[in-house]
Amino acid sequence: MTGYSDESKQEFRRVAFALADAARSAILPHFRSSTLTTDNKLHDGFDPVTVADQAAEDAMREILAKERPDDAVLGEEFGALAGTSGLTWVLDPIDGTRGFMSGTPTWGVLIALSDEDGPMLGVIDQPYIGERFHGGFGVAECIGPHGTKRLETRPARDLSEATLFTTFPKVGTVAERDAFHRVAGKAQLTRYGMDCYAYALVAAGQVDLVIEAGLNAYDIQAPIAVVEAAGGIVTDWAGGPAHQGGCALAAANLEIHAQALALLQA
Repeated sequence: MTGYSDESKQEFRRVAFALADAARSAILPHFRSSTLTTDNKLHDGFDPVTVADQAAEDAMREILAKERPDDAVLGEEFGALAGTSGLTWVLDPIDGTRGFMSGTPTWGVLIALSDEDGPMLGVIDQPYIGERFHGGFGVAECIGPHGTKRLETRPARDLSEATLFTTFPKVGTVAERDAFHRVAGKAQLTRYGMDCYAYALVAAGQVDLVIEAGLNAYDIQAPIAVVEAAGGIVTDWAGGPAHQGGCALAAANLEIHAQALALLQA
């Protein structure tokens, strides 16, 4: 990260915002539409995809082909495209497609710029609400209908006073579920079903923890960049890097991260 000039960092952010704008335009005509249809990507189980997911990733890839042709791309819908620059744009056009198809506004567009060490810049964009959480290169902000606000995670507090989010009540495997509930049993409040918006709320100082399992790289890289730019920490359940997916623990600060990690590992 230190090897990039201020001009390069500004350019990276400009491109990330252009991607988010393009995804917004592609997605919003389909949200809460009576004609929206959903396909299932799994033969055994349910992993939905809509035309909005595909159109948004197409729109973002088209911009990258013009603006950043040497960079690699990893997207949920259309896979990996090799590059030569050492940089990768990691895209999830709609994180929370189940929420999207249900009409809830907790889904979002995830965009990350990563190198071999992980994400440097991230965007969590909620088109319907009009909120854009972004973090990286010393900046952490939410741009929305109420103006631009600096993102800052919550100060330390005991787990007994904490709010914990996850997406699915059945978190990962049976063992992973048991580990999650060890933490949930100590937290003051546990909430479900927020998808990527939960990480945005950690960055915004509204909640303390997000704990998830079964993630892909495109699910977590943008949230890592945003949460850490706001002062938080994101690791796997062993305390190591989480940017390749799997299990993730996002915390507002080191103290509550340590409390949650000890229970996950108990």
